[in-house]
Amino acid sequence: MHEGENGDERRLPAETSPSGADQEYLSLERELTILFRRARANQGEMAREVHPDLESAAYGLLIRLDECGRQRATELAAYIGVGKATMSRQLRALEDLGLVAREPDPADGRAWLVHLTDEGHERVRKVRDARRARYVSQLNHWNRAEVAELARLLSQLNRGMEK
Repeated sequence: MHEGENGDERRLPAETSPSGADQEYLSLERELTILFRRARANQGEMAREVHPDLESAAYGLLIRLDECGRQRATELAAYIGVGKATMSRQLRALEDLGLVAREPDPADGRAWLVHLTDEGHERVRKVRDARRARYVSQLNHWNRAEVAELARLLSQLNRGMEK
């Protein structure tokens, strides 16, 4: 964008590909595809670091419980974007591994709250600490303002994708 004579911002014409798609969005698609592919691979590695038998998809549940504390299975399912049956299966597997436990919800005796066990907290903490150390190492040539700006933009992207 550039400023017009009266100080207003005007959009520059978009560069388009032979298919008619804007180059900026093609670049975004390419970079997000790479990022998501790497993130999926990393999630699998982190899941195995928490426990060798942990499914990759269940790692996100542990992170959510670590960040938000006790939650109902229905809340977790809605956040992760899976059905009730899938969530029940994943939670059973996490319980069997000793990483989560359930307790009755004091607000509704028919419902259960899921939480990390002490073992679950410890294992998740170790993996998250190691992951942050990798980010620091991989981005050590960036200044903190750039890292903060990337986090801000990714947050903005995530919020926009929720709509």
